[in-house]
This record gives sequence, C-alpha cells and structure tokens, in this order.
Amino acid sequence: MSKFRLRQEKLDKYKAKTWDVVIIGGGAAGIAAAIYSARYMLDTIIVTETEGGTLLEAAEIENYPGFPSIMGPKLATRFYEHLRKYNVSVIRARVTDVSKTNNGLFIVKGTRGLELKTKTVIVAVGTVRRKLGVPGEEELHGRGVSYCTVCDAPIFKGKIVAVVGGGDSALQGALLASKYAVKVYLIHRRSTFRAQPIYVKQVKENPKIELVLNETVVEIGGKDKVEWIKLKSGKILRVDGIFIEIGEEPPKEFLKRIGLELDEKGFIKVREDMSTNIPGIFAAGDVTNIPLKQVVTAVYTGARAATSAYEYISKAKYSGWGA
Repeated sequence: MSKFRLRQEKLDKYKAKTWDVVIIGGGAAGIAAAIYSARYMLDTIIVTETEGGTLLEAAEIENYPGFPSIMGPKLATRFYEHLRKYNVSVIRARVTDVSKTNNGLFIVKGTRGLELKTKTVIVAVGTVRRKLGVPGEEELHGRGVSYCTVCDAPIFKGKIVAVVGGGDSALQGALLASKYAVKVYLIHRRSTFRAQPIYVKQVKENPKIELVLNETVVEIGGKDKVEWIKLKSGKILRVDGIFIEIGEEPPKEFLKRIGLELDEKGFIKVREDMSTNIPGIFAAGDVTNIPLKQVVTAVYTGARAATSAYEYISKAKYSGWGA
C-alpha cells in the first residue's frame, strides 16, 4: 500500500492490454493529466516513483487558488483523493525507456518488470535536485546533508543549520527551518535574491536567520555527521545540518534516450498543445521548457496534455489507426 493508500496491483495484469494514455510522473502535472484523461474516458495509468512528486518537498504554498496556505504534502494528498474518484491505476516504478513500434504504439519499460503498450505517452517526470558537488556532500548525505527542508527541518529542532540558495525554495526553506532551529544561516552566492519579494521581506525580518551573502560552500565536514561547513572566504561555520536548495534540473539522459527535443538547459521543447517532436508523446509540468515552474502551471499543462492526447487518439481512430 502506498503512502496515499492507493491500490496497486501486480504489473503482469497490465501487460496484456493496450492503454490509451501512460502518464510518467505522479506530481501535480501527472495527476491533473490523469484526471482529465479519465474524464475523457481514456484507459489511463500513472507510472511514478513517488506519489506527489516535488509537492512532497514543497514547504508552505500560498499561491494556489482555493488554498490561501497549505503545505505541499497536504496538497498532494488532496490531489490524490480527487484522483481516486476516477479509479486510475497507479504503479510504483521508474520508467527507463519509451520506444515506438511499427504499428504506432509505444512500449513503456521500467523497473519491477514494467512493460506497457500504449497509444500515447505524457511525460511529467518533473526535475531532480541539483547538488553542490563539494567534498563531504555525498559522504554526509542523510547525516546532516539534506535536499528537502520541508522533509527534514523538524529533525533539527534546537540545532543550528544552514540553507544554501537564493530562490523561492531556499528562502521558504530558511523560514521553515527557523521554526525549529535556534539559528539559520542563509548562504547565497550573490548579494541579491531571485526569490519572490514577499519571501525576501520575511527572511530579512526574521531574527533567527543570518544572511551570508556573496559566499559559497566549498566543503562540508564532520566525523559521523555534519559538524561544520567551509566557505569560499575560508570562514568555518559550525552547524548541525545543511539544506541544499539550489534549484533543480530535468533528467536529461532519460529524455535524450527517448529522443525528445530539448532546449539548451535540457527541458523538453513543447508546442502550445504540449506536443513534442515525437507524435503521440506529450509533456507537462516542470520538465517542459515553459518558464513558470509553479503548481498552477503544472496543473494547466497536465490538463492540456491530456486534452491533446484525447484529440490525437480521436483523429487516429477516425483515420483507421490501430485497425
């Protein structure tokens, strides 16, 4: 049973049939796509490693209509409660390849023996966390080094921590960490932040947060857990933990393997209807080259991708596809 108590059944059950839509990714974009696909009466299945995607790592969300303030994991739970109404199947697995057959169908393969036949694919895999790439980061991962403030902030109650980054996730992370830690260092390589002004204002007014600007972390140290971090200037900060919130990037190698056209940063190039360079494959959410990486954008693009998949299937059927 998954975290959201969604029923999952043996993968063999799904191999024999041909799906209308396979959605890769279970975050906001994937869930929205699944709801819309199901409403179009399409046989729909989600394949995801985590049910909720980056929503599980989001702190307080204050800009999603209808929810003046809600934590990311709670919003993900609400989304899945809505999805459950449509009886959409959800498989916990990692997709490793997508290929097109001679008859126009796609084969989606992955871990746990995953192999699905489908008429269309919606790629909504989101992004992965960037790393600092400094000594001590890998060795102390899980022992004071974290990439998810909302997940791990409570662990550091009464401790001293550092948050690295200058965007929304970093400043939100610092604000959240300050509710538990006695002191928070917010380290940013520039003198100004790129986060929303409201977060900048809140951070500057928070007495627990000390800004460390024009600095970068060059080493993370400690015997069995994080004990200190070294800055480029040579200064040593004694901390019990460090949250690395320096942004995210798409899973480029996986996307290239499929043959999708990417922009210079590795995001999937999509048209207005969320179609890609491969007919029958659509994309949605943060993995696309749409610049606004927000929950509301993910939901819209998921819905649009599902609509396009429905239109694609309808036209194909009309032309005799699959006969």
